[in-house]
Amino acid sequence: MEPGTLVYDPQTRKVGEYQDRAGPYVMLRPVGGGREWQADPARIRAATREERLSAGVRAANDRSREGFVTPPLTEADADRPPVPVPGCATCEELATRREEARAAFDPSAETDANVLLRQHRRREHGGAPTGHRIFRYVPYTIVQDASAQPEYQAYCVSGDEADCGASSGPCQAPGEVEEWQRRHTQETWHTRYRRSFADYAVFERP
Repeated sequence: MEPGTLVYDPQTRKVGEYQDRAGPYVMLRPVGGGREWQADPARIRAATREERLSAGVRAANDRSREGFVTPPLTEADADRPPVPVPGCATCEELATRREEARAAFDPSAETDANVLLRQHRRREHGGAPTGHRIFRYVPYTIVQDASAQPEYQAYCVSGDEADCGASSGPCQAPGEVEEWQRRHTQETWHTRYRRSFADYAVFERP
């Protein structure tokens, strides 16, 4: 499976971008970015068209809530073909449909695509595109969440044809991971590991 492939994880009921294998698991990242999570490779499947579109719209809405603002519709904008929002799967789908209609010299289908894209822009992105967006700066500071313990973990990736796949499991300190690596190496003579660290962060006002 290629990195970036959109898959559906039934355990979390989310669509994610395939990143890489991590021992017996695969790592998925939320559409639009965010914290990766582990998934069972035997349970994930390719995301359907509807699931991909829904995930793209959700990511675009999340970006809007984080401070991206689209200017309101003007009379001049109403006469121009709507422009898709970068990163929005629904916008890209409708823009592709419009281009296909143009290539087929089908003005009716082209108009339909423009109408749908303009409606989608108003409903999901708060207005019609003008070619730029404004970011509202808020002086937050990102700090580690002291109420949550960080996690350390190691995966054995030794092996001639396939990774060993053994894992230390989540640990509270790096020393615990290193101790597990020593024991595993003594038992198997495996010497190559992939280590990961995860913590929680919060935004705080200064």
